[in-house]
Parts: sequence; structure tokens; C-alpha cells
Amino acid sequence: MTLRMRPRRLGLACLFTTTAILAAGMASAQQTQLDSSTFLGRLIFGAGQQKVAIDTPQAVSVLDQDDIDREQAANVGQILRNVPGVQTAGSDRPFGFAFNIRGIGATEQSASEARIIVNVDGVPKFYEQYRMGSFFSDPELYRRVEVLRGPGSATLYGSGAIGGVVSFETKDAGDFIPDGGTGALRLKYGYESNGNGQLGSVIYAARPAEGAEFLAALGYRRSDDFETGAGAAVTGSGFEAPSALLKGTFQINDTQTLRLSAQRFSSDADNTTLAQTGGGDAIANAFGNVDRSVTDDTFNVTWDHAGGGWFNPRVQLSYSDTTVDQSNARSTSGAAQACLPTASNANVFCDVTYAYSTTMLKAENTADFSGAGWNHFLTFGAQTTYQDRVADSAGPLGFHPEGSDRKIGLYAQSEVVIGDRLTVIPGARIDFAEREPGSDVPNGATVTDEATALTLAALYDVTDDLSVFGSVARTERLPTLDELYSTSGTKAAALDLDKEEATNIELGLTYNRDGLFAAADNLQLKLTAFRNRIDGYVTVTPTTDTVFFRNLARADFEGAEIEGGYEAESWFARLALSRVRGTDGNFGYTLSTTPADQAALTLGARLPDRGLEFGWRGTFVDDITTSTRNVTSGVVTDTAFDGYTTQDVFVTWRPESGALDGFDVQLGVENLFDTDYRNNLSLDQGRGRSFKVSLARTLTW
Repeated sequence: MTLRMRPRRLGLACLFTTTAILAAGMASAQQTQLDSSTFLGRLIFGAGQQKVAIDTPQAVSVLDQDDIDREQAANVGQILRNVPGVQTAGSDRPFGFAFNIRGIGATEQSASEARIIVNVDGVPKFYEQYRMGSFFSDPELYRRVEVLRGPGSATLYGSGAIGGVVSFETKDAGDFIPDGGTGALRLKYGYESNGNGQLGSVIYAARPAEGAEFLAALGYRRSDDFETGAGAAVTGSGFEAPSALLKGTFQINDTQTLRLSAQRFSSDADNTTLAQTGGGDAIANAFGNVDRSVTDDTFNVTWDHAGGGWFNPRVQLSYSDTTVDQSNARSTSGAAQACLPTASNANVFCDVTYAYSTTMLKAENTADFSGAGWNHFLTFGAQTTYQDRVADSAGPLGFHPEGSDRKIGLYAQSEVVIGDRLTVIPGARIDFAEREPGSDVPNGATVTDEATALTLAALYDVTDDLSVFGSVARTERLPTLDELYSTSGTKAAALDLDKEEATNIELGLTYNRDGLFAAADNLQLKLTAFRNRIDGYVTVTPTTDTVFFRNLARADFEGAEIEGGYEAESWFARLALSRVRGTDGNFGYTLSTTPADQAALTLGARLPDRGLEFGWRGTFVDDITTSTRNVTSGVVTDTAFDGYTTQDVFVTWRPESGALDGFDVQLGVENLFDTDYRNNLSLDQGRGRSFKVSLARTLTW
């Protein structure tokens, strides 16, 4: 008899093992006051007042520079592989993925990206296009990623954050210049065997005077088509992409800081697959190829005044532009594809420039009203944005209507800490919006509306080790330009769309114990259970309807996540376990955006004296059956996906003395056993085995 351990059972085994470790630690270990070095001990900046992740009454995760370097990611989406409840949907191509948080987010659902807020240095990023992803950038530009799951962050980021927030932070000059130094130069080269991928980057950082820092970064990344575990090439996955970052920080005086940055990511891909979101050769052949140029720009100016007391203002002015030029559509055999702007199935082949530009002005203040035995911080502010959507083509494109979206948001969030035990965080926000269609939208009209967000979170320290937390959030999402103004020859703009309404409840516990097995070790665990109900879910209408979109559905998302880590001087372990179920509230079937149950377990060891770290990661994904419903016939179609397991190994070498000081060597093998698999949120088969290496050298003076 041959026994086969299914990924689900291994995920449950991880859960039971974690619970046993927790119980053993609570029964036998003695608490000591040591600094935590696990990822749950990292600081969180995006949930209000600065606090460590384990003490935040919300499901949050942070990835730092070491995590990003270790992944040697070919695209931004690959950075998130160790975050529970978070992954990418669509494809593993740099231009074909969207974020999925707790079952919310997909590339093939129009405006799905609007339910997740994505920021770069606080600058909002948004893009939506048929058969394209939603975020274009290079992982080499970033030093930190924060993920806030669920709508609990809607107060500070926007009422539409039904799924959550993904916040990227770019590299700083201070990351490379040592204390007392004046400059640094970092050179890096990376190689990946699958797809013959290569990366080259150079970073120059300078501190010409006290209080002034500058950084300039240039990068270039390229790859051929990558291969699956079965050895098949994923057509159209190759790319070339240069990127650049300029950043300056000026300390005006002891309390005021001015930050300026400019960032660009670009790619010119001739004869590439039109359908970047994947779907196999059948989809690639159906849509053919195009010449495509992608340019993403981000400009940011921020002024901070940290004077203490009640006056700590922060003002930010930013501009973001994402432009995709598409031309010369042709079949995979080279025959020209006809552009017929009046035909719904042929206008995707027109020469066109798609673009989103967003200007933002945001001003907020954090006031400290703390007193004896309690701390109280009140953050309040206003945010105004102007978004312009462009589809510059030979004729009107009903599936990508032009228009503008103006919003003004007012918000306040209070944080009260009573007796070092109880933390309570209430918040409220209202966004006023005015959406105006472009001149090509037939019978379009300006739509005004407002959306609100109300949040309440609390955390209580039961003991020095154990805490419980919970939160309630109710937020509304306004329809996007795409949902309001899409048209066709038989369907009009859906000007009467209602707002989506999300009600989210979270309950959880945290456990933090230093000195568990040794004087300098640490165990941290965070368990979160959630239920998120979305009423008025916006969906595409049946072909017989007179408008493109209606509030036809109700969606329910519920599940649980465990994030845990153990750190000691010589070894470490990390666990990310998630279970999510997304259900159609009207008909009861499992939504296609629901991720399969997944566990990621990392085990590693260190040789501190030699600057060496090495380890293994296993990713265990259960099988799942999801469904789609034909809105015309009402027929529900099930699709079954097999579970799978992938295994990776990695080595990091960072000597800290002698002639090799400043070297950083990363080695890794992903999908070690060349497993052929497909994640249920992906339209392509996954990457096969890949050997990775990156070599970096930092010179300082």
C-alpha cells in the first residue's frame, strides 16, 4: 500500500504542531526581556502609530530588505510568497498579475483591483486594462513591503480598501551609507536559469553635508520565456525592463524633513502576447501578438514636521502615471489583426494608448494627548486625488471608457493605550467623489456620490506573553470609471450603480515568548480568524441586459491565518498558513477568486561567525474546486484544481570583515524537484526548476 499525504493534511498538521508549541511554551518557559528579531517583531508604519506587527490589532505582515534579497524575485508579485492570505492572480509575467488578498482580487474581473489599495511611498497606484495586470514595477527598487489585510485600514488609506492595502517603500541613501560616512556605491548582478533571466543594477548614495542625502539607482532586467515543470515554454512571458530611482532627503532643522523622489519603470516588448494575464496557448493564439511599451512614473514630495505634542503635520504632493502603448496587432502567424472600433470583439486590436494618471495632495496631523497612565494619539487629515483615464485610439473603445475621477477624503483615527494593557483604535472616513465621462462615452453623465468607512479595533494583553484582539470594519467602495461608463452597441453606461458595502469582523490572539529554549531565542505567533461580507457586489450583467454592470451579487469571505516565527542565534523557522473560503452569497458556490488552502514552512540555520545563512522552504497547496456562474443561463460550472508541493533551498553569504566585507552572495534553487503545477488563481502553469544567483558588492566611504 502506498500512502499519499495530501497538502491539506500537512497544512492541518502544521496548525496542530504550532498549537502544541504554543501550549508547551505557555506551560514551561520563563519570560525574559529580550529584543525580538522575528518578522512579527518588525515595526509597522501604515496602521497608525508606529508599533510592532504582533502588537497591531489587525492582520499585518512586513517584508524587509533581507526577505526581498533572499527571494531574488523576477517580478514584484514573487516577493509575497511567505505572506499568509496574500498572493497574486493572473500570471507570473511582470505585466500580467494582480494582487489577491483573502480571496479578493483578480485580473479578469473588471475593476477588481479597486478593492485593494496599492501605494508606493504613500503614492496611490492604479491600473486597469483588458488582459493586463494592475501593477508594473521592479522588486530591486524596494526595501520594504507592508501588507495590511482586510478593510481595517480603510480609515487611513481610502474607503475602497475592502481587500486590504499593499504598501511599497523604495530604497533610501541611509540604507547604504554607514554612520559617519559620506557615500556608498553598490553593484549587483543576478542570474536565473529558467528563462535565462539577468539583472544588473547600480546604486550611488551620497551624504554631501549633514542633513542632506541623495540616492540614484539604475537597473536593467531581462528574461526569455520561462518554462513550466513539464518543460513547456510559457509563450510571451519574456521581457526587458529598465528602471530608475532618484531620491533626496533634506533635514531642514531638528523637526522638519523634506523628501523628494522620482521613479520610472519601463519596458518595450515587440511581438509579445496581447493577453499578458495568461491562459495558455489557446488564449495566446486567440488574441495574437502586439508591440507594447509600458511606462510607469511616480513623483513624490513630502514634508514632515515632528515637533511633538499636538502639532506634527505631514504634507504630501504626488503624481503617478502608468501608460501602455499598444500597436501592430497580428496573429501568432504574423497576419495583421483588423481594428474595428465598432465591433466589441475586434476593437482590442486597435493601435491605442491606455493610461491612468493620478495627482494627490494629502495633509495630516498626529496629535499627542497622552496623560498619566494612558497614551492617546489622534491622527486626522484630508486627501484629494484627481485620476484621469485615457484610451487614445482611432475610435471609441466601449470596454475602456475615458473619464476623470475626483475625490476628497476626510478622516480621523484615534489610538488610546490604557495602562499598558488595552489598546483601542476607532476610526472614521468619508470620501466625496465626482466621476465625469470622456467625450466618447455615449449618453454619459457626471456621477457624484460619497462613501464612508467606520473601523474599531482593540488589543488586550492578557499576560506578558498572550494577547487577544478583534476588529469591526464597515466600508463602502464607489464604482470605478470602468464600471460606470463601459458601453457597447447594445449596452449603455451603468450610471445608477450602487456602492459596494463590506462588513468585516476579525478575532485573533498573539503569543510572544523570549527565552523559550535558550536565553536568546524568541517565539512569536499570530492567529487571525475573519469574516468579510460584501453586499452589492458589482458584476458583469447577462448579455440580454441593457447595461454593462449591476449590483447583482453578494459575496462572503471567511477563513483563518497563522503567522509564526522562531528565531535563535543558530537557527530559525517561519510558518505562514491560510485558509480562505469565498462564497457567492446568493447561490452558495465557491468563487473563482478563492485561493486554495496553503502552508509555507521555512527552516534555516546560521553560522554567524562566517556570515552564512541557509535553509529550505516548502509550499504546500491543497486541491480546490471553484465555480463560475453564467449570468445569462444561470448554469454553474465547476473547475477542479489539484494540490501540489514545491520546495526551495537558499544560501546567503555576507562576510563582515576582511577583504570580502561588503559582499552579498545569494544562491537558491526554486521548485527543486521541477514540479509541474498550476495555482488555481493563475491562468498559466507555474515555473519549473530554476537556479538563481546574485552577487552584490557595496563600497562605502
